[in-house]
Amino acid sequence: MGLKNENVLIVDDDINILELIYRHLQSFNYHSYKAVSVKEALAILKDSRIDLLITDLKMPDVDGMQLINYVSEHYPKLPKLVVTGYPSVDDALNVLKSGAIDYLVKPFTKEELRQAVMKSFAENEQLLASPIAQTNSKSGGNEQYGELIGRSKAIKRVTSIIDRVKDNKATVLINGESGTGKELVARSVHYMGKFSRAPFIAVNCGAIPESLLEAELFGYAKGAFTGAQEQRSGLFQAADKGTLFLDEVGNASPAVQSKLLRALQEKEVIKVGSQKTEKIDLRVIAATNSDLLSMVQKGLFREDLYYRLTVVEINVPPLRERKEDLVLLVNKFLTKYGLEYKDRVVSITADALDLLMRYNWPGNIRELENVIQRSVIMCDKQIGLENLPDNLKVKINFSDDRLLPLREIEKQYILKVLEATGNNKSRAAEILQIDRKTLRQKIQ
Repeated sequence: MGLKNENVLIVDDDINILELIYRHLQSFNYHSYKAVSVKEALAILKDSRIDLLITDLKMPDVDGMQLINYVSEHYPKLPKLVVTGYPSVDDALNVLKSGAIDYLVKPFTKEELRQAVMKSFAENEQLLASPIAQTNSKSGGNEQYGELIGRSKAIKRVTSIIDRVKDNKATVLINGESGTGKELVARSVHYMGKFSRAPFIAVNCGAIPESLLEAELFGYAKGAFTGAQEQRSGLFQAADKGTLFLDEVGNASPAVQSKLLRALQEKEVIKVGSQKTEKIDLRVIAATNSDLLSMVQKGLFREDLYYRLTVVEINVPPLRERKEDLVLLVNKFLTKYGLEYKDRVVSITADALDLLMRYNWPGNIRELENVIQRSVIMCDKQIGLENLPDNLKVKINFSDDRLLPLREIEKQYILKVLEATGNNKSRAAEILQIDRKTLRQKIQ
């Protein structure tokens, strides 16, 4: 016990308790850091190697549960021990669900602390040594894979395909609505595989003018066009041995499509204004929010290029089809923008989170991130309903000033909710807080 001189971080706003635990740990031969707030704790975690976190739950500004959730996401191998003077069954369950190994109620004896610390270290070593933990550590844990976050079946289908392709150079086409995180999927394919040390080059084919895209991709020879005063390599050459990500590939012109096909077939490119071929060795990942097959049928996209790009297809689900991942994403953005704008982790009320869960998210994860970023700026310590944008809230206006029976008002309200949701009965039932069966009965 304590022979390894492990580093322990103690977080408690009560100075007396903080000092007491610190002295006990010293006597157990542990090296300890003290923090009176989550903000101080985050700074220590960033700059020091910590082997065990001991934290109180009830603290001002940011509570211990938020710290535990943050540590679980960013330091998944760090064991956590909770001490609190306000024990409850709900707290105990939440703490254990969040990944804490033990739960100690104040006041506790020196021996009880010693046993709890030893148990935390011992059980954490067992968890890390288990085959499940080793598998999870390779794939980023149960909730994170590369740059992707989620535990839903929809996102697991995506990561299972990534596992199949990450260590080869098969061409991949990523389909998905705008804002679903197609580039994050591409980055995960690259950085989770054995080619991760090679370059990852991303280009948005829709953001570069058609006249310049060909030169950007393949390079150009000196004098190829006005202003080409020297020879320049393109993005295909820059991504050598690595990955070239072509976002919104459906926007490429017929001329660029033809050159892309040649590059994929012959593994070589020709600079604009040159006759010399250059061999390339890289993986191409393309992405689109368009229906490329429909574009092929309309003659807008080359059929042969389409089949070259779709060796492997990954369909990224919209956020509305992976709502169980929303809380994880919200926590990620709360941490990111809380620290950026408030210098601390910001929380969110249950009502506000419930509204986010009920919203349909046409802009997907990009829209969610923008909403959280704005709400963090607009709130003080906690995001409430008043901090969320008005477009997330269904507006229903009654222009009839007559006094009506309750049954008639209920009928009008249900009809207006259905109208406001585009007759989406699932969404309407969520807003009305009734199940779909009850809603159907009321409609009938």
